[in-house]
Amino acid sequence: MKTHKNLYKQLCSIENLELAYENAKKGKSKKQAVIEFDKNKEENLIELHKELVNLTYQPRSLKRFIVRDPKTRTIHASAFRDRIVHHMLVNILEPIFEKIFIYDSYASRKDKGTHIAIARFDEFKRKVSQNGTIMGGGR
Repeated sequence: MKTHKNLYKQLCSIENLELAYENAKKGKSKKQAVIEFDKNKEENLIELHKELVNLTYQPRSLKRFIVRDPKTRTIHASAFRDRIVHHMLVNILEPIFEKIFIYDSYASRKDKGTHIAIARFDEFKRKVSQNGTIMGGGR
């Protein structure tokens, strides 16, 4: 297996921070947390960068809320600055791990997901059951 060096340096790069900020903000620019962060965007990004470089970064407490759509679920959401760090990690780690994931791994992957996973399962199910008629079994 290939080894990777200097990943933390790549993680903490200004380029990665800026890309992660843009990715974290996509589709969320009207959210209050993003608006608040953007009021002092440059200072907030510089502070986050310093914390990462100095190894003093600490994630904030999660915000807990209830969603009913239609079943009730408890959601724990990260602070926007922590979402930026999540994207920073994904930017570095996804290209490494994507190459070694098996084809039929669908969770949290680009161009995959639950709908494609179900379609793939249905494809296998049809092959095994010959479109609903159970095959084999020797009975």
